[in-house]
Amino acid sequence: MSMNTPVLRRRLTAGLVATVFVATGGLLVSPASALAADAAHRSLRSASNPDWMRRLPDGANLAALSLPGTHDTLSIHGGAWTQTQENHGNSAATLAAQLDAGVRAIDIRARISGGNTFTIHHGATYQQANFDDVLNVLGSFLVARPTETVVMRLKHECTGEFGSCTDVTGQLGFADIFDRYRDARPGLFWGPSVNRRTGAAVPTLGAVRGKVVLAVLHGSRGGRHGQYGLAQFADWGDGSSTYVQDDYHVPNVGAIATKRDRVRRHLDTTSAGDPTRMYVNFTSGASVFATPESVAGGALGVQGVNPFLLTYLSEGSEVHPPVRRTGMLMMDFPGGGLIDRIIAVNAGVGPSS
Repeated sequence: MSMNTPVLRRRLTAGLVATVFVATGGLLVSPASALAADAAHRSLRSASNPDWMRRLPDGANLAALSLPGTHDTLSIHGGAWTQTQENHGNSAATLAAQLDAGVRAIDIRARISGGNTFTIHHGATYQQANFDDVLNVLGSFLVARPTETVVMRLKHECTGEFGSCTDVTGQLGFADIFDRYRDARPGLFWGPSVNRRTGAAVPTLGAVRGKVVLAVLHGSRGGRHGQYGLAQFADWGDGSSTYVQDDYHVPNVGAIATKRDRVRRHLDTTSAGDPTRMYVNFTSGASVFATPESVAGGALGVQGVNPFLLTYLSEGSEVHPPVRRTGMLMMDFPGGGLIDRIIAVNAGVGPSS
């Protein structure tokens, strides 16, 4: 989900009004507080998968893997229309909890701040974390768990428009600041993915163990900075593209069903698609009339994307063709059972995958 659309820039937050009514099916209802946790939703810490990749062969292509991921990974502040993840602490402690649970694909949104630094934002809301915090957590985790890798999407968040943030003036460009972070931490990033002049091919798992793989470096309006990341994502802009499903506008609670169908269709495409390409499936969505949590967990009797996804992945072949690969599933408020189930899809991954 992006903050760069007129609908989402106009969305109301708890800091603006005490109650916002959510319209669906002709009804007006006050948005509830956090939905009950279950295996699919808001139960991150019930999963413990700190080194699940150690069981996979070095020769496996990264594209063959099923990766639990989080959308707007560190968005834990700002109210119901901004928060997308369980709050497990500031300064990227929330990221540490996600990594321990098994998350291996992350979505980081940054503002250009003073001193040529990045701070982490979702729209106008500072998420009480800086990019150094993110890299510290990733570095510590990968030193302790050298069998693992983490795929990162990094996005310049600020447009300067209403509902977004504004960068500090007089600083270097976004890509130049990123290069400073990269150079200050040699060995943290997989080198071919952080070269602005040449996009990288999808690597094997063995080539990137203990490293962060940059999937794409996005501009504030969806354009790609240079050739950073994987070459296959050259057309990944704001929203969906060849290998990405990110239909993030869910106009109301009733439209969650449409979002579920888009997730399912892309999941089926991924399962049967090009085995040498990575697929990205954002299960997230929101609007003025549907909070991220409502879309993830459900509301007003409408099933959320997360419980639907857990059921779909668990169903036998007599219901639909089995899902053999999920790609990167970028989720809001994932539950531990859902994370476990995505990881389990990797049971069939072999060295030539």
